[in-house]
Amino acid sequence: MGDKKTISALVSGGEANAGPPLGPALGPMGVNVLQVVNTINEKTKDFPGMKVPVKVEVDAETKKFTIEVGIPPTAALVAKESGVPKGSGTAGKDYAGDLSMASAAKIAKMKIEGSYAKDIKGATKEVVGSCVSMGVKVEGKPAKEAYADINAGKYDDILK
Repeated sequence: MGDKKTISALVSGGEANAGPPLGPALGPMGVNVLQVVNTINEKTKDFPGMKVPVKVEVDAETKKFTIEVGIPPTAALVAKESGVPKGSGTAGKDYAGDLSMASAAKIAKMKIEGSYAKDIKGATKEVVGSCVSMGVKVEGKPAKEAYADINAGKYDDILK
């Protein structure tokens, strides 16, 4: 195995192209850029329109590549699940949308691997914390109230 070079980029799910940031970085490495882009698009098709972290590792000698796809940021997942294009510009005063506790738990399960939380309940609290700064309600309540409800055990049946 030869020398490996790694490129990290944030691409739109299923919409990567040979332009920046991938094309100019991959071109000098001698790999088939179109093949890399098509592989990335195939692996990120489940996150349409969302920014997805991607890591491309290229072997300088053999020109073989591996692609590692991360999970989109929590804010992007919250926006998708709550059906809003972006968070509120004035979080705490105006609300951009509403997220169900089941959706918050679903996002928590996706993000648990990279989280410092020890269980789904803790990871869900992290997701609800993101809702606070985005101006997204949880279960029709301000996110801080929903956070208190989680601590009180109101959603323990969902958060298993």
